[in-house]
Amino acid sequence: MSDVLARDEATGTTRPARHRTLRLPGVRTWVQVAGAVLLLALPFYLDRFWLQSGLFAMAAAIGAIGLNLLTGATGQLSMGHAFFLAVGAYGYCVFAADGGDGLTGLGLPSWLAAVLAVLVAGVAGGLFSPIAGRLRGAYLGIATLALIFIGQHVLFNARDLTGGFNGRDVPPLSLFGLTFDDREVVVAAVPFGSAEKLWYAGLVLLLGCALFARGVLRGRPGRAMNAIRDHRIAAGVMGVPVARYRAAVFVLSSMYAGLAGVLLALVFQRTVPDYFGITLSLDYLAMIVIGGLGSVAGAVVGAVFVSLLPQLLTRYSDALPLVSDPGTGGIAPGEAARYLYGAAVVAVVLFLPGGLVRLAARRRVSPGSGATPGEER
Repeated sequence: MSDVLARDEATGTTRPARHRTLRLPGVRTWVQVAGAVLLLALPFYLDRFWLQSGLFAMAAAIGAIGLNLLTGATGQLSMGHAFFLAVGAYGYCVFAADGGDGLTGLGLPSWLAAVLAVLVAGVAGGLFSPIAGRLRGAYLGIATLALIFIGQHVLFNARDLTGGFNGRDVPPLSLFGLTFDDREVVVAAVPFGSAEKLWYAGLVLLLGCALFARGVLRGRPGRAMNAIRDHRIAAGVMGVPVARYRAAVFVLSSMYAGLAGVLLALVFQRTVPDYFGITLSLDYLAMIVIGGLGSVAGAVVGAVFVSLLPQLLTRYSDALPLVSDPGTGGIAPGEAARYLYGAAVVAVVLFLPGGLVRLAARRRVSPGSGATPGEER
């Protein structure tokens, strides 16, 4: 009887007792678990091309998350994201290299070099943050565009640091006695090279960056950033230090870009100045627009779409119409990829302003749940 009725001590009456129901994991939880298991198992089955493509997507996702915090959540247009990726990539090379190739190298432990490279990218963002805290819209975009031209000039002319046009080799990462190089380590009868080892490092870094950014967006800083984006003057009236928040988010976004640059350098094993140009910055803007502005999941989805599309077109160019190797009369895979995700940007802006992730969120929300797609972060 005690399980059915509960006595109210205040009134002396009895009432039906509340039963605790056991909530079983939903479909979304099982899908997430299956996805995690799949990602962990992929290095045992995929070849080097696909693993490198996946690592490239992970690095792009980290950089896109940082840009989405700046542009999507705070409303600050940045055209100089590629500059901070270059700072992270070349900073790691300078700190980790031993100088045996005739270029400047401090010979620090590679894990420490990676940390310092991210911090240097943050310092570079901090030096620019007073400007970022006071400019907005197209003015900030033009100001950050200057970083690209400055960075390209330094990369091509500071040969002792960057190697000039030819770039420089990237020292492998060593962590806890494990070196992430091409020396094979056999795991479950599968030889693990640099791509297989870096796969798990990339997953850990991406997960940590995504969780941290999600916590920022869901907490008080995220509400302040959205207020600044939606109405800067109203946010200031409510007590939000607008300039301080803008500067802080710019530094955080720069550190995300620096970490993405370090991972890219480790994947490519060589840094080349041509890569870190205006095209790369435009690619990152396309990522966050296609995936969804202001959303961590949107940044990841957009990064996967934009970064993997050229790889897929290159891989299957022989089977695709109008797509062929450069110089053979057709459209090069890289050009075709830019046409396609350029069209995707136009389509998203016109027909799906929330990006691809918002479309998925609408499908997950039931009519009577009381939740809204905008709650998905």
